[in-house]
Amino acid sequence: MTFDDFKLDDSINEGLYSMGYKSPTPIQQQAIPLILENHDLIACAQTGTGKTAAYILPVLHKILQSDRKGLNTLIIAPTRELAVQIDQQIEGFSYFVNISSIAVYGGGDGVTWEIQKKALIQGADIIIATPGRLLAQLGSGTIKFDTLQHLILDEADRMLDMGFHDDIVRIISHLPKERQTLLFSATMPPKIRDLARRILREPKEVSIAISKPAEGINQQAYSVYDTQKEKLLESILENESYQSIIIFASTRENVKKLGQLLHRKGLSVKAFSSDLEQAEREKIMNEFKNKQLRILVGTDILSRGIDVEGVSLVVNYDSPPDPEDYVHRIGRTARAATQGTAITFINPKDQFKFARIERLIEKEIPKIPLPEGLGEGPEYNPSKFKDEGQKPNRKKFFKKRPGGKPSSHSNHQGNQRPRNNNPQ
Repeated sequence: MTFDDFKLDDSINEGLYSMGYKSPTPIQQQAIPLILENHDLIACAQTGTGKTAAYILPVLHKILQSDRKGLNTLIIAPTRELAVQIDQQIEGFSYFVNISSIAVYGGGDGVTWEIQKKALIQGADIIIATPGRLLAQLGSGTIKFDTLQHLILDEADRMLDMGFHDDIVRIISHLPKERQTLLFSATMPPKIRDLARRILREPKEVSIAISKPAEGINQQAYSVYDTQKEKLLESILENESYQSIIIFASTRENVKKLGQLLHRKGLSVKAFSSDLEQAEREKIMNEFKNKQLRILVGTDILSRGIDVEGVSLVVNYDSPPDPEDYVHRIGRTARAATQGTAITFINPKDQFKFARIERLIEKEIPKIPLPEGLGEGPEYNPSKFKDEGQKPNRKKFFKKRPGGKPSSHSNHQGNQRPRNNNPQ
């Protein structure tokens, strides 16, 4: 099958072939015809399967066939980085056509705000927005969606995990009911199903097999104590064949700590976190993409929606909290049928969680002996540490309020939106 089989506008095909695209991926083969037929769609596909093109290409075609009267398509994405990346892909796919798009996200100055507001009011063909910034713009009361034809939710599960459920519902309340809605998600938990039932009309469903890392990833793991992690990481980074490296840590505090540690060792490294100014985040990401920076340290914000070619090594300094997060993290390497290595550090309390990862991907990951000089690591025996790896009992964290409703005494936020002084 080729892209010619979709009968897209000739100018779109010209752009595709000039960019080196030849054959559609499975998600593109299944989704594009359904979108062209105006069906609402639920698509389950992870990053790296070509899902962005699966919705951009048919939408571009439909825009070219329309009367072009104002804003046509709204794409909602969870992070600034993903919004920018989608906008860049639209620019590439529409290189030979006159279609306008703009990414709307927080973190910029007043000039950026006014540019985004103007695009929303005057009606760029496609708006790619993060929920918080779009709601902030809607607060002005001057934004209208009368001409909207398409709503696309990208990385829907991640948006709900980040607490944007209520924001999405509020945004949708401003949109015309007569529209085509496309929901793309890497996973399909009940909360996504519930959202889909509320906002989609008789949707078609497409599901591409997920939760299986690419065959080109050499997966390894070390059973370690936390006190051994820093020295182990330094030992791994001495291997100069790893030229482009992403290190995942569980918290922003660990990200900063590792960035500072490796910088003191003279390594080419920067920490990437959501509390950086937008301009600094973009600068760091461009340096990493252009191979001016060898090592990037970040949280799971880097595990989805960041498409960087040539990442040779992914290190999970902290084991990911969820098996799906593991798949997304290590999916940053071995992209586009290349080779890569993924190494995970497993401390005793994470052994049970890591066993769940192995069950999910249906593969036992080799446990590598620690280098000489680091001593012995803990025995890898997940059943022994099961109690430490399980989620805490809710009874320990909730007590009854007057009237019988539970009150949280943990840091658990549920679906509340994370606090942030700068709307995304």
